[in-house]
Amino acid sequence: MVQINENLSIPEAEFNFSASRSSGPGGQHVNKVSSRVTLHFDLLGSPSLTAAQKRRIRGRLATRVNRMGVLRVVCQSHRSQAANRREAVERFVDLLRHALKRAAPRRKSGVPVAQRRRRIEDKKRRGSLKRTRSRPNET
Repeated sequence: MVQINENLSIPEAEFNFSASRSSGPGGQHVNKVSSRVTLHFDLLGSPSLTAAQKRRIRGRLATRVNRMGVLRVVCQSHRSQAANRREAVERFVDLLRHALKRAAPRRKSGVPVAQRRRRIEDKKRRGSLKRTRSRPNET
């Protein structure tokens, strides 16, 4: 079981892992070893998630979820497949935690008193400047 948060844990049986050759430089070793790991998680078919959680995850992680509802996490930073597999699961957990976290509601804040005072003073200063530009009173 992979613990996402206090309310949610997902069995590892729901993950599908595939290994492939890692990209980038690395000499002879990289050309013969499949160390890159891709974690596939069937988001829409998962019995561990509620419908609301699936909607939230799909909305927040839209770039990582394909049309069939499969979430994909790729890791190729380590030289061993086992280490990449562990990191892929850690990234998956982090992604789901952030996707399921509710955003704090925005509270309206008023204009600060000092800002209001400054605005009025600026208006008065501008008005007096314009008054001094006008022609003197003809009497």
